[in-house]
Amino acid sequence: ANDPNAKPLPPNVSATNATATSSKGSFDQILQESVEKGEALRVTQAPNRKGIWSRSQRPRDAAMVGPRFEQAIMEDQPRPLAAIELIHKQPVRWVKDRVVSCDGGGGPLGHPRIFINVDKPEICECTYCGLPFAHEHNRAHLESLPSTPYPLAPTGHPAEVSESQRITDEPLGQR
Repeated sequence: ANDPNAKPLPPNVSATNATATSSKGSFDQILQESVEKGEALRVTQAPNRKGIWSRSQRPRDAAMVGPRFEQAIMEDQPRPLAAIELIHKQPVRWVKDRVVSCDGGGGPLGHPRIFINVDKPEICECTYCGLPFAHEHNRAHLESLPSTPYPLAPTGHPAEVSESQRITDEPLGQR
């Protein structure tokens, strides 16, 4: 374990991936990729995040090992976008009340309802889903800051929750 001359680990992607296996495959392409490209895709966490973002998360190069991934075409493996990056694309929800409630959309897709105090001149996030809220009274102060972790207005990014799906004050309102 503490060997100063440790041998380098061989790549987990097999050299058999460099051999064409079929003329029809994923997206009607040849099922073939280079070992270098497969190894590079295997170790990246998500297309929008390079490293790990949680203490309990294992790096992808340590998690995706073994025979299951040995001859897998890594281009076809799911690599979802990291939610930690996507939540910061959500614009601030400006509210007129001192306390706002968030239930993540309600129903089976939501989370337990929590109440967020938005009195302070800062952006307050939901502790479950990370949606940002701020009081309308503090808008001028927040707009005067050089930068904020969330956009203060919709930017048109595809990751934004659309205006029709915003959190409502209705008891069974959808997001």
